[in-house]
Amino acid sequence: MAAPERASEAETGPAESEADGPEGLVLPPPPPPPTGPRPAPPSLAELPGELLELIACCGPLNASDVARLACTCRRLREACQPRGKVWREQLRLRWPSLMKYYNQVDSVNWLEEYKQRHKAGLEARRIVASFSKRFFSDHVPCDGFTDIETLECPSHFFEDELMSILNMEGRKGLTWKYYAKKILYFMRQQNILKKLKVYLQRPADEQSFLEGAVLIDQYCNPLSDICLESVQAQVDDIVAKVRKFLKSKNSRHPSVTQKAGEVLIVSQAELQRQVLDAMNYVLYEQLKYKGNEVDYYNSLNSYIRQVLIHRTGIPISLSVLYLTIARQLGVRLEPVNFPSHFLLRWCQGTEGSTNIFDYAYIDAFGKGKQLTVKECEYLIGHHVTEEFYGVATAKEVLQRMVGNLLNIGKRESTDQSYQLLRDSLDLYLAMYPDNVQHLMLQARLYFHLGIWPEKVLDILQHIQALDPSQHGAVGYLVQHTLEHIERRKEEAGPDVKLHSEEKHKDVCYSVGLIMKHKRYGYNCVIYGWDPACMMGNEWIRNMNVHSLPHGSQQPFYNVLVEDGSCRYAAQENLEYNMEPREIPHPDIGRYFAEFAGTHYLANAELEFRYPEDLRLTLADVQKTKKSW
Repeated sequence: MAAPERASEAETGPAESEADGPEGLVLPPPPPPPTGPRPAPPSLAELPGELLELIACCGPLNASDVARLACTCRRLREACQPRGKVWREQLRLRWPSLMKYYNQVDSVNWLEEYKQRHKAGLEARRIVASFSKRFFSDHVPCDGFTDIETLECPSHFFEDELMSILNMEGRKGLTWKYYAKKILYFMRQQNILKKLKVYLQRPADEQSFLEGAVLIDQYCNPLSDICLESVQAQVDDIVAKVRKFLKSKNSRHPSVTQKAGEVLIVSQAELQRQVLDAMNYVLYEQLKYKGNEVDYYNSLNSYIRQVLIHRTGIPISLSVLYLTIARQLGVRLEPVNFPSHFLLRWCQGTEGSTNIFDYAYIDAFGKGKQLTVKECEYLIGHHVTEEFYGVATAKEVLQRMVGNLLNIGKRESTDQSYQLLRDSLDLYLAMYPDNVQHLMLQARLYFHLGIWPEKVLDILQHIQALDPSQHGAVGYLVQHTLEHIERRKEEAGPDVKLHSEEKHKDVCYSVGLIMKHKRYGYNCVIYGWDPACMMGNEWIRNMNVHSLPHGSQQPFYNVLVEDGSCRYAAQENLEYNMEPREIPHPDIGRYFAEFAGTHYLANAELEFRYPEDLRLTLADVQKTKKSW
């Protein structure tokens, strides 16, 4: 007989629980809930202080909300105290990049820090906004940064606001970004120069070659994120790889068992050789470091961070890296200021020997090859005296590195090379402030670029005091610099140009249009125009303007070109760019406030000079769109 099917729970109710008594006996129901009033929940002020802090930190409260919250009662005022977590969180949420400046154990008045950062932000925006109006017609003068040099707020707060401007999204705020970049460039370079001077004042045994190389890199690339700690960490990573390989060859080598922070000196020549062999394998075979023979005169070869990124460099930059790794592994190598090819030397005889034949000379550019004195001469193709095999000081190594950058800057006549020349001259004169040759080069450079005439006069006066025999060259430059200053004083206000005037009737294009050069194919944007060529006869002759069908008596346009150059182009050589795109020119923000997708919008200063151009530009863009 089949067992009866079990009824579902829905039909019979829930199954018998353990609370049911035996044989179906049901226990009495629980007592009813109390009918009196429920106890009131604790008020906000009665909560523990830690919980109040947590609520204030986690809620969507801004600084104004927190300030009002602190005014409501004593408990909330204590929870929102200036040194507490609430104001720390407010600072972190508003300006997260600032937190790297604080230590977890520091006792900080977070409310005061917030106020100071807010004040610095307002001051930074005031100064940036003033630059375009003050310096649109000329380079920022050497005294143009006076406001920045006399800041009352912490400089890192000011820098943080400048970085927030540079990191603004979209294609707007180009003029703000342009001047924020200039100010940040100046601030960081001034700070690095101070660090360099402190570095040079240290005793020789406290001057790290790596730190000196980083300072040069930082000064020439002040907007890049370069710091000694990150560079050292990359070097430490290479050291760890060398140590690992060395351990596979000799597990008892002292460089393998070296403890963290221990200053090790490996004294036995054979053990030193094992370190150098391991270094050569890891650097040149495993990591593929090499000398940059293809693009030797690229300035990137001189910047230690770029050497670590691209794993290539020139003799001196690779030597600084090689020497630093060797010293961390206990082998003391020394820099040698060898002509045309920087080397290192490794003592094979008595330590401190003055005999040049007691050393092996290491070519870091040539995969760590060890050379004799005779092979060193073969390397450069001529004999040199013993003095060139001596040890170079840290200052002399930096001088050589800066000298290489100077020579690279002299090779071309581009804005980028002029900037490199200016930066390397600054560094050289920071080390040797009375070097007449480089002071004269700096004065000539500023004179050639037409910038800072007052500073040129100061430099020339200094040269005359140092070396009266320079009076001829000094006198020539003084005369022409004074003439430049007088011409600048005589200049009238900004020249306003109107398309509607009869003399401008042949001008077809307007400011902000993105154009293409018919002959050379480059893309560019117009930032100015003349009804006819305004250059001198020599320029007209050199540029062969007379060979053009319309010659020099046609409109000419000032254009910013995508390769970073500024050119003066004849109207007949330009045409509308049917595929307009952004022009990556460093001076784009000097003239334009925004890229609108098909054209650029002039900033207030440029629009004042060409008040009718925006309307014409918009009309031309619409007309061109219809033709697409």
